[in-house]
Amino acid sequence: MHLPKLERRPELDALRGLFLVWMTLTHLPTRFSDFVNQPIGFVTSAEGFVFLSALLVGRIYIRELMRDDVKARTKLWKRSFKVYGYHLLMLAFAFTIAAAFAVHTHKAALLNLLDFYLAHPFVAIVGSVLLLYCPPLLDILPMYVTFLFFTPLVLSASLRFGWRKVLAASGLVWLLAQFGLRDLVHNQIVHITHLKIPLQETGAFNLFAWQAVWTIGLWLGARSATGVFPLKKLPAWTVPVSAAACVFFIGVRHNWLGPHLTQQTLGLSLDKWQIGPLRALNLVAFSIVFFWMRRFLLPLVAREPFLTLGKASLHVFCAHVFFVFGGLALLYGEVAQLHGLAAVSLVVVTLSGLILVALREVRKRTDKGSSGKPSTAFTPSTAETIRELGEQAPLEYAAAGHETTGD
Repeated sequence: MHLPKLERRPELDALRGLFLVWMTLTHLPTRFSDFVNQPIGFVTSAEGFVFLSALLVGRIYIRELMRDDVKARTKLWKRSFKVYGYHLLMLAFAFTIAAAFAVHTHKAALLNLLDFYLAHPFVAIVGSVLLLYCPPLLDILPMYVTFLFFTPLVLSASLRFGWRKVLAASGLVWLLAQFGLRDLVHNQIVHITHLKIPLQETGAFNLFAWQAVWTIGLWLGARSATGVFPLKKLPAWTVPVSAAACVFFIGVRHNWLGPHLTQQTLGLSLDKWQIGPLRALNLVAFSIVFFWMRRFLLPLVAREPFLTLGKASLHVFCAHVFFVFGGLALLYGEVAQLHGLAAVSLVVVTLSGLILVALREVRKRTDKGSSGKPSTAFTPSTAETIRELGEQAPLEYAAAGHETTGD
């Protein structure tokens, strides 16, 4: 099968970097989190990061899977175990240094974060290794590892049965997630493993719902690598309808539509953790509108430091968790957020630290690449290249060497 030339998309790195900055500002215990938490409609950095990561994985590995099925599967599974290794390192930090500091200083924010571990250390350690116990802030990578591990099966199924059946199956799982599939599976796991981990300690994300975000990302990435990007084939009427839906959800988010149309009254249908039906519609609408506006938005994003942060996203993500733990350690008493100079200082130090981590990792990768083959590091050229979303002057995408899964 003849495959079109795979183009380099540096703006995707930049978007991933933007989502990391957004996520960091949301997680840091400062007043800034109030302003960046779902500022427009019901869209968060978590959905954007998971979706974009899946798109990049599908874009790269569908072609490798078509060339060498065994090699592609092996590479994806190795990458999932690599991310799993980073997750274990973060758990080790949380269960030793962070936990000891919390107990010694009686910091309420850290004690609440690790309360189950402190009460049941053996069950927590075993459960965390099995990705069953996921403390707050440490529940994104387990979801990522799980999705990445099953990605070869999803991509293989798409080649064998077609994307329509794969998307239909994913949609069915999402639907079952709205009716308690997670609770049912959790009860069975507890029964089999005898690890009495409460459902709320298994992580905030309902994986059976969030897999739909990952699967759609894989689909769009795979289609963009082997044919026409599906969003380019949408009928013209979808844009104004999606724009109207975005206006509606923005109104709901900011309580502009009266007492009967608020986030509280719509409840679980807008729930982030299980991607409720209205939230799913909200995500689709914003995705279509943002894609339509890409020529205007991407030049604002595809610049430093987002480009560098996106290229080293796994290291940046892990580093941001350490800074968040540090911020929580600064809280005292019942204070939930830092204010004033303390808040500004924490944000400045954190973002500076993340940029340094990213620069170090990108430099290491560049030095390693220059010792063998030419580096694929992106240097911003003209705004026109970015504005056209790669439609003109494409750069060859080095699939074998490009880091697509947060590394």
